[in-house]
Amino acid sequence: MNLNAWFRCSEGCGEQYPLDEIVYRCKRCGELLEVRHDLEALRDRSADDWKELFGRRYMRSQWPYGSGVWGKKEWVNPMVDNDNVVSLFEGGTNLFWADRWGRELGLSDLWIKQCGNAHTASFKDLGLTVLVSQVKQMRAIGRPIRAVACASTGDTSAALAAYCAAAGIPAVVLLPRGKVSIPQLIQPIANGALVLALDTDFDGCMAVVQELTQRPDIYLANSLNSLRIEGQKTVAIEMTQQFDWEPIDWVIIPGGNLGNVTALGLGFVMMHELGLIERLPRICVAQSARANPLYLSYLRDFAQFAAVPAQTTAASAIQIGNPVSAKRAVRTLKRFNGVVEQATEDEIANASAWADCAGLFNCPQTGVALAALVKLVSRGEVKSAERVVVVSTAHGLKFHEWKVNYHERNVADVECKFANPPVELPATIGAVMDAVNARLN
Repeated sequence: MNLNAWFRCSEGCGEQYPLDEIVYRCKRCGELLEVRHDLEALRDRSADDWKELFGRRYMRSQWPYGSGVWGKKEWVNPMVDNDNVVSLFEGGTNLFWADRWGRELGLSDLWIKQCGNAHTASFKDLGLTVLVSQVKQMRAIGRPIRAVACASTGDTSAALAAYCAAAGIPAVVLLPRGKVSIPQLIQPIANGALVLALDTDFDGCMAVVQELTQRPDIYLANSLNSLRIEGQKTVAIEMTQQFDWEPIDWVIIPGGNLGNVTALGLGFVMMHELGLIERLPRICVAQSARANPLYLSYLRDFAQFAAVPAQTTAASAIQIGNPVSAKRAVRTLKRFNGVVEQATEDEIANASAWADCAGLFNCPQTGVALAALVKLVSRGEVKSAERVVVVSTAHGLKFHEWKVNYHERNVADVECKFANPPVELPATIGAVMDAVNARLN
């Protein structure tokens, strides 16, 4: 198929740019860009044919189509040569039927999209495979890009470093010093990135990296760059495919920089416009009460949006007070009849621990989404028979210290209702039997 994609101003001023141009904002109005596709050309293949093609490729070995992202290459970035694709077999993550926890919550059709079951243990792999592949293509045609850089709360830096290492492209990551978990910090270090720990928070790192990437030889990898969004939108397509293209009623998404809600919205809209689904789901964006600018705007019907100082939260990956994708997220929520909810530290920790007791192992960002779902169910906004998918953004092992502290009842502002510390005993069968009987009776 003769397919094309390009950057276009997200605010509709009409400006367009090729994907191999180093540009992050509209040169006319300064707004963010979005990747647009030739939908008429894509309609040359029927909805059933797209479903068949995506199904035939899914998790197979033909390069690069076995990837959950590149198996949908025509919808993501058809402009990249297959030889320049940088893939670590991303996507294809488990859609976990949370039957037990759903029944405890009062839901019969609850699912968790386990995006953290990925190479670098977060959903960020999905966006970075597309961005780094585009950089490899641009370098191949002579663009003078020396390195790719990002600001990060941990997960973006891990994914960028891994994909750049695989491609042989230098990576530079800016992290807020002392505010990233050790498992997140060691990932870019191990993959050979230049790791710069700055005395600031994520918003401060973001300001610096935007200045750094004004140089044309340092390419920006944050979600200001809409190539990231293209990879992340495949979460929506993949989860729908896993349901055999049947409809979803609700999608609950943790929200920090707000690129993910934008991305999933684009995925659902694309499927709808090309006839693969009949209706759009509702979307809930879940924010920490300590970093909640979108929630505060929602309370005012999005009449205005203001950045807030982000306070320390266990959900450190979404500890962002000035999200770059705010406008795009608001547009998405309006189209999807969406809502925004917030969660306190107590609600985050206990929702995560409650779900863990039913077989999950959640990161705190997912805990924010789970806590928001508890609220939506309790007030009757999510109905018992509706199909609900919670997007789990990272693996719980990245935040093991937080979980250990919870079960040791050592988390500030949290009543640890589900704490389950180890029971220390003498090495006798009598003591062991007493402990077993005490638990099972």
